[in-house]
Amino acid sequence: MSRRYDSRTTIFSPEGRLYQVEYAMEAIGNAGSAIGILAKDGVVLVGEKKTTSKLLQTSKSTEKMYKIDDHVACVVAGIMSDANILINTARVQAQRYTFAYQEPMPVEQLVQSLCDTKQGYTQFGGLRPFGVSFLFAGWDKNFGFQLYMSDPSGNYSGWKAAAIGANNQAAQSMLKQDYKDEINREEAIQLAVKVLSKTMDSTSLTSDKLELAEVFLSPSGEVKYQVCSPESLGKLLVKVGVTQPAAEAS
Repeated sequence: MSRRYDSRTTIFSPEGRLYQVEYAMEAIGNAGSAIGILAKDGVVLVGEKKTTSKLLQTSKSTEKMYKIDDHVACVVAGIMSDANILINTARVQAQRYTFAYQEPMPVEQLVQSLCDTKQGYTQFGGLRPFGVSFLFAGWDKNFGFQLYMSDPSGNYSGWKAAAIGANNQAAQSMLKQDYKDEINREEAIQLAVKVLSKTMDSTSLTSDKLELAEVFLSPSGEVKYQVCSPESLGKLLVKVGVTQPAAEAS
């Protein structure tokens, strides 16, 4: 029973639970799904755009994908206004590190510093936890390509494939079955789209309900962050067999 123990973030219940943090995680369960997959030659991020009304003007830029630095990007599930605050914080931290040390900030260090901020909002009275989860994709010279997931409690962990948002448990179990260690970027994209099409609430998957981004190394050895255009996303959905070509043409 949560009575009395969920009035503040700073109170543990007798079972050792922090109810406000759990409620924040529950809010993420209602957000659009997002999937990240670590491949041997890059990291793939896929996000579901939830349209609440057909009168809503669709965003011209990406809604769920954010570039933090040249070598780190993330996908978001949860309250977008909370996410904007944290992303701005992460961008400032990354630039400060680059300014001080003249090299890009290691990916895990950047994720950890952002999670420290999130943790602070679960420990002090008068604050509420950030209602947002992230999947971070990045590359650094120490550990190569990396994928991290963080939640409102401030915990983070490294993953080979991860899902956040609505139906994340179903997506996670599908990823567990189909993921292979030596997967390449193209196979990772197909797997992510296939899993998302089976787990999202919407009946049909179209290019305007989806966002896809990749972090990979260019032939010159430079880290590239690339967002897939709606046109190439439409072709990809047909190729994977999620959408019919005739439906795309109309």
